[in-house]
Amino acid sequence: MKIPFNKPYMTGKELFYIAEAHFNNMLSGDGPFTKKCHQWLEQKTGCKKALLTHSCTAALEMAAILANIQEGDEVIMPSYTFTSTANAFVLRGGVPVFIDIRNDTLNIDDSLIEQAITNKTKAIVVVHYAGVSCEMDKIMSLAKKHNLIVIEDAAQGVLSKYKGRPLGSIGHLGCYSFHETKNIISGEGGALLINDELLVERAEIIREKGTNRSNFFRGKVDKYNWCDLGSSFLPGELVAAFLWAQLQEANDITEKRLDIWARYHDALIGMERKGYLRRPFIPESIEHNAHMYYVILSDDLDRQAVLKSLNEHEIGAVFHYVPLHTAPAGKKYCKIFGDFKITDSISQKLIRLPMWLGITEAEQRRVILELEGAINQHV
Repeated sequence: MKIPFNKPYMTGKELFYIAEAHFNNMLSGDGPFTKKCHQWLEQKTGCKKALLTHSCTAALEMAAILANIQEGDEVIMPSYTFTSTANAFVLRGGVPVFIDIRNDTLNIDDSLIEQAITNKTKAIVVVHYAGVSCEMDKIMSLAKKHNLIVIEDAAQGVLSKYKGRPLGSIGHLGCYSFHETKNIISGEGGALLINDELLVERAEIIREKGTNRSNFFRGKVDKYNWCDLGSSFLPGELVAAFLWAQLQEANDITEKRLDIWARYHDALIGMERKGYLRRPFIPESIEHNAHMYYVILSDDLDRQAVLKSLNEHEIGAVFHYVPLHTAPAGKKYCKIFGDFKITDSISQKLIRLPMWLGITEAEQRRVILELEGAINQHV
């Protein structure tokens, strides 16, 4: 039987809450379940305001507007990320400036950021790869020195921490994903965390099609008007109801995923010692959320051959990002700074293993045995 790469997990309460939302005759956005989710996120992260969105992409697009990205403004970010990280800023006329990643955590190389800053730089976008934090103290210090806004693409980082601080709550703005491939899910979905009090009211306006509708419902104005740029960024109440069931079990989900992650990590130490692969690195200051388990193959192994062998044995292992600096749109809309030796190498050597709540120890053993067999076949 095939072991899939991902299998969406349900707590058992999702359909009950969806039925409750229907019973409440509240299906559009910002109903009771949305408010519960907002409160949970605010309490867990300590952000000034949390706003559900229909995707992390939407949260990033809101962040680009809040950062006042204008034509020609430069935004420093890694190339090893999903298209939404860059696209959100290109849509505002901004120019992503790609830099290389670190070899240990696969996060943006914080030692290169300052060199890439110009008089056109407006923001830094960090991507917490695999739910493992970037070096946020150094990055926030650089941003303060150069008067830049920091946006955390924490799509993979829900319930991860950097020196005790939740990811998404450290920069000026943070973006979460609740896509079905993430730890905590709502099918499609996301959230914007606003950590700067001065950005809260405008964020609400942007999310509500550019209107001050939120203030109208609070009784602060007698009618709402078109006040700013905006779009319909909020999800429906059925999505929020599904998400609420997940958030209630979020700590338990994370703990169980950490157990699964640890089983892979312990089982693969022998192959790492033999030099066949490298396991993920977690700095001591980081609490990760076990979003994914990946291995980085040695230079003499052909990743495509290993993947082909795994898939032939019904193991749903996959590669990850195609670096954006190599993509047609990346070449058209973006700039590069320096070389991309690590990005290019990692993108050709990384394999993600099946990682989902419910995978059994027996299934994990099978994944490991098939990985060992595939590697031995192609050494």
